[in-house]
Amino acid sequence: MTSSRTTLLPDEEATLALGRRLALHVEPGASLHLYGDLGAGKTTLVRGLLRGLGFEGRVKSPTFAIVELYCLSKLSLYHFDFYRFEHPSELRDSGLLEHFGNQDVCVVEWPQKAAEFLPLSDLDIHLDPTGTTGRHAVFETHSPRGERWLSSVLA
Repeated sequence: MTSSRTTLLPDEEATLALGRRLALHVEPGASLHLYGDLGAGKTTLVRGLLRGLGFEGRVKSPTFAIVELYCLSKLSLYHFDFYRFEHPSELRDSGLLEHFGNQDVCVVEWPQKAAEFLPLSDLDIHLDPTGTTGRHAVFETHSPRGERWLSSVLA
């Protein structure tokens, strides 16, 4: 089951708003993979998602830490960034795979860096900058949960 849709996010506020809409329909155990070059808006999207879940603190890219944990009232969200991985086996060797496939919500930036060992996501979002502040968002679902999630967000 794979379906794909595209939308235009004209500015940073639209990217944050998309994240807030994702938060309204996230389910425990959901997995979201974010693709895009440096500066494409991946962490901005995660910031919107976390704001929509009620998190008010600082949201930073986990590029150097590899993972940031956000314990929220109704769920735990792990924000991963695999940009610095030089080989997919680094995910396997890190012990981080234990967070996938349970009740934790996993959001992954640069999933292609660990693709060989990373479980398939419910939803992928590819961000491609356009113009000076906008971006195209291409959504691809890989599960019934991902299809429900995307249908709710783009309704």
